[in-house]
Amino acid sequence: MPITAADTGCAAADGTALARDVPVVLVVAVALLDADGRVLLARRPEGKTMAGLWEFPGGKVQAGETPEAALIRELAEELGIDTRASCLAPIGFASHPYANCHLLMPLYVCRIWQGTPVAREGQTLAWVRPARLADYPMPPADVPLVAQLRDLL
Repeated sequence: MPITAADTGCAAADGTALARDVPVVLVVAVALLDADGRVLLARRPEGKTMAGLWEFPGGKVQAGETPEAALIRELAEELGIDTRASCLAPIGFASHPYANCHLLMPLYVCRIWQGTPVAREGQTLAWVRPARLADYPMPPADVPLVAQLRDLL
């Protein structure tokens, strides 16, 4: 169940209700780093929202699921790879308003996984050097994550 301002008792500084009562959607993303220090990006396929834009792999956190469990599940579904929660290190997050929701997206780094990433959902994959990440058009929520990741690496 999405969290809304009404659910949490969130209010503006003056005590009034927030002007926009939109759901907060929790989505997790991961920067998979290979042995050469490159980051895996996935291009959203045609027919999906924001088709053609590049993003860090990940997806929505389901009810009762931890962000780490969601990433492990999403990586298996989308890329056919396996990892563990102990291999996921949170490095930052994005908070971005869209027209129908407010997206909250923690970004994790993962250097250890089993298997070879394969596009299982029609997406295109690219291994990108951190200095070149800004060359790939991304959804607005992903853009600030690029700077956070480059600062870390």
